[in-house]
Amino acid sequence: MSKIIYSLFIVLLCSSCSSETTEPIPTPPTTENLYFPPLTGTTWETKSIASLGWKQTAVQPLLDYLELKKSKSFIILVNGRIVMENYFNGHDANTFWYWASAGKTLTSTVTGIAQQENLININTKVSQYIGTGWTSLPLAKENLITNKHLLNMTSGLDDSTDDVDPASLKYKSDAGTRWAYHNVYVKLQDLIAQACGQTWNSYFNTKLKDKIGMDGAWFQLGNNSVYGSNSRSMARFGLLIYNKGKWESNTIVNENYLYEATNTSQTINLGYGYLWWLNGESSYHLPQSQLQFNGSLIPTAPADMYMALGKNDQKIYVVPSKKMVVIRMGHIANPDNPTFALSDFDETLWQKISALYQ
Repeated sequence: MSKIIYSLFIVLLCSSCSSETTEPIPTPPTTENLYFPPLTGTTWETKSIASLGWKQTAVQPLLDYLELKKSKSFIILVNGRIVMENYFNGHDANTFWYWASAGKTLTSTVTGIAQQENLININTKVSQYIGTGWTSLPLAKENLITNKHLLNMTSGLDDSTDDVDPASLKYKSDAGTRWAYHNVYVKLQDLIAQACGQTWNSYFNTKLKDKIGMDGAWFQLGNNSVYGSNSRSMARFGLLIYNKGKWESNTIVNENYLYEATNTSQTINLGYGYLWWLNGESSYHLPQSQLQFNGSLIPTAPADMYMALGKNDQKIYVVPSKKMVVIRMGHIANPDNPTFALSDFDETLWQKISALYQ
C-alpha cells in the first residue's frame, strides 16, 4: 500500500513540475537608456509615435496649429530620441534662428560652470569682478547687488530701459526686494569674461557649446546679447539640462547648481529660477509688470516643467516626468497678445501636445 501511495506522490509531483514549466515566464520591465546624439554629424536616433503608445490622430491638429501660429521648427525628444521634428515656412534643419530671451538660460548655465571652476561665486557682489561704478547707484547700494541678484532678476535696478550703461542703471529698490525682468543680466557675461581672462564667446564655446555639439553664435541686437543656432542645437541644450547637467557621463554643469537654477530662486516671483521659468508654482510675475498672478504659468502643461522663454515665442520646455524636451522656434504666435516670455500660445500648444499622450 505504501508503494502505491509513493507512486501517486511521484506522479503528482511530476505533473506539477510539468504544469509550472509550461506557464509563460514574465519578462522583466526594461528601462530604455537615455540617448545622446554624436557630437558631430547629423545622426540622431528616433522613436515613433506608435512605439510610445501615443495617438497618431493628435499629430496633425498639433502640426496645423504650429503652422497657423507662424512656427519655423518644432521638435519633441523623449529620453533623448526624436519623436517629432517638423519645419515650416521655408525653415529646415540647417537654418539658424535667434533664441531671444530663451538664450538667457545659456548665460545661467555658463555662470554655473564658472562657479564650479572657482572663477566666480554667485553670492559675491558684482563690483568685485567688474569694478565699482557699473551703475549710477551710490556705492553702498551698488555693492548690495550680487551675481545671484542678476540671475534671479532682483537687482533692484530700474527696468524701464534695456540699456545697461551706468547712466541707465538707476536705483529702484534695494537688491533682493523687488523682482523685475531686466536686461542687466548680461553683466554676468562681462564678469565671467573678466574672471576667466577670455572673451565671453571663447569661454562659452569651450565650456558648453563644443562639449555638447551645438552650432550657433552670439551676436549683438541693440543692447541685447542674443544667441542664434539651428533647432537641433537648441534641443541638445535642452537634453543637457534634462539630464541634470551631464552629457553622457561627462558633467558639464554641476547638478546642485542646476537644481537651484530650475527651482524658485527668491520669494517674490515663485515662477522664476536663475533665468529659467518654472511651471506649477502657486503664483508668478510677468515681465514689465509688478502684478502677482495666482496659479501655474501654463495650467495645461505638466506641473514639473521648466522653461526657457523668448520673445516671439522661442521656447525650450523641459518636462522630467514625461522624459521630454520640446523645442519651438518661429515668429510671434499671437501678435494681439505679445510678451517677452509667456503668451497664450503656450497654453493652447500644451493642450495640443498633451493630446498626444493622454
